[in-house]
Amino acid sequence: MTDPKRPSDDAENPAQTGEPVVSKPYIMPDDPEEGSNEALTKELAEARDKVLRTLAEMENLRQRTRREVADSKMYGITGFARDILEIADNLQRALDAIPAEARETADPGIKAFIEGVELTERSLLNTLEKNGVRKFDPSGEKFDPNFQQAMYEVPDPSVPSGTVVQVVQAGFMIGERVLRPALVGVSKGGAKAAPANNEPNSAA
Repeated sequence: MTDPKRPSDDAENPAQTGEPVVSKPYIMPDDPEEGSNEALTKELAEARDKVLRTLAEMENLRQRTRREVADSKMYGITGFARDILEIADNLQRALDAIPAEARETADPGIKAFIEGVELTERSLLNTLEKNGVRKFDPSGEKFDPNFQQAMYEVPDPSVPSGTVVQVVQAGFMIGERVLRPALVGVSKGGAKAAPANNEPNSAA
């Protein structure tokens, strides 16, 4: 006879009741249990790494933006500066067209006119230099194709071969870039020239 107080076999064996058996998932040794100190430490390290990466990206963006703003300020006038150089060239040509003897014998009115042209040229060059555009004259330097354009060769054994002996047109720099290379005549026939400087000398 069955004891009514005795639990049935079905209650003791869940598999026979048809109910699924849920077991605790296995946790890998390297995967800390959720909520443990080790898991919290790992999450904190990951969050710190993300913050540091974000800060580094923001700093790079800030520096890049600052460089772009500086370049825009410095080189944004490149086209305008090239146009202004034509005015400077015309003033220089006007002064070069007056022989030295004519200057000495010119009447006071002509001398005042010449001085006015010279003053205008100096003022224009000073204004360009205030805006980062400077004139350079490579006379006597080793020819450097990065800053000069050779127009012709001049036989001159008294100076090293490859030396700039004549400047047809002065060059101009804007910041660290060449705005216009100098047009020059280069010597040939002399000894080998010394290495060129990387930076052109400013005109006096």
